[in-house]
Formats: sequence, structure tokens, C-alpha cells
Amino acid sequence: MPKYYEDKPESKRPCEGLKEDLKSCLLESDCVRLDKKTPKECLQKGTRVDQSCRALQTSFFECKRSLLDTRTRFRGRKGY
Repeated sequence: MPKYYEDKPESKRPCEGLKEDLKSCLLESDCVRLDKKTPKECLQKGTRVDQSCRALQTSFFECKRSLLDTRTRFRGRKGY
């Protein structure tokens, strides 16, 4: 579930909100808390990671990929 950061100043970095949501989701997952693995290991192995974290990972990937897409010059970045 995305979180909205009203108290934080507006970031100029694209996809920053998705990155923070993914990070917090992974840190709260069973893989990190119970298995004591790093978030990177949890994403690579795919064990005990919630579907909401996987959805955030996909959204973050799509956001980053849209930055490299030359068609975004005309359409604008995703999520804005």
C-alpha cells in the first residue's frame, strides 16, 4: 500500500516515493524480520515476500524504465 509523505519536502528525484514504499515494505516483510536476510536477498530468492512488495517492485521497475524511454519526452513520466 503506498504511503504519502506529507511532512517531507518535495523530492526532485523521480520514482523516489515508490523507492521508499518498496524499502519500507521489504523491511516489514517476514523474510527480513524472521529469516534475517537482506532485502536484496529476499527479492532475488523470492521467499516470504508479500504480493504487495512484488507489486511495488514492478511499479518501481516500470517507473525507472520510463525514464530511459525516449517516448516519454512526448508523453511525460509515469506517475506524474
